[in-house]
Parts: sequence; structure tokens; C-alpha cells
Amino acid sequence: MFSITRDAIDPQVLAARVTTAECGACVTFAGIVRSMSDDLRPVTGLQYEAHDAMAVSEFERIAAEARERFGECRIAVQHRTGDLAIGEVAVVVAVASPHRKTAFDACEYVIDELKARAPIWKKEHYASGESSWRENDCHTQTPSGRA
Repeated sequence: MFSITRDAIDPQVLAARVTTAECGACVTFAGIVRSMSDDLRPVTGLQYEAHDAMAVSEFERIAAEARERFGECRIAVQHRTGDLAIGEVAVVVAVASPHRKTAFDACEYVIDELKARAPIWKKEHYASGESSWRENDCHTQTPSGRA
């Protein structure tokens, strides 16, 4: 249910892993490589690195916290490493539960905590030919004011 992979991620596969006959809701978040950085520079791709074992352990801890906070739910998390192109899926969180509020709340909590705590590093490659390692923190404000 929790993994780091160099292979493409299919959000539907993760959703199928968490959904059971008792689940009335399944919420899936997919983080997708976009063509513009937070500081509005054109991006040509990303590179992710992770400490795999530590990241998976952190995913498990975060999922346990989400279940304690929001109630009964099944959670899966998968994150890519390596070089990703624009439009590729970098991370997927899938949460299934009997009720939608639990699934939505738990999914948001998991992705926010993952970005703040998991030992995963992101390098942006820009159209200018430059690259830089970026903070992977969900609480960073963009120039537009959105998180």
C-alpha cells in the first residue's frame, strides 16, 4: 500500500487497492509535473530522489495518524523517483472509507504531511538550462497567493 517507484504510477490501480465493498467513497490525489515553477519559471521536467525505506516508513506513520484523526479508512501512497517529464504523475494518495468526508479529510492530511515530512527531494529543470533543488513543502505560498 506504500511504496517508492521509478515506474509510472496509475492512480486507478491505487484506488482499486484501497476500495472494498464497505467503502462508499474513494478520494484520489495525483500530483502531476507542471510546466511552471512556483516562481513562474518555465520547467522542462523534475528529478526526484528519496531515501526509500525512510520515506515508506513515514508514509505508514502518516497513514496511521490520518486513521486516528479521521476514522476508519484505507490508504495507499506511491511516489516516483528519477526523471519525470511534464504531465507525468509524481505522487498518488488514495483513500477509501465508508463516508466521503473521512476520505477527503484523510487524503488532504496525508498529502500535506507527506510533502512536509517525507525524505523526498525535488530538483526542477528550467527551460533556461538551469536546475535547482526545491523545498517540497505544501505550506509554501506561490506568487499568486495559493498554496
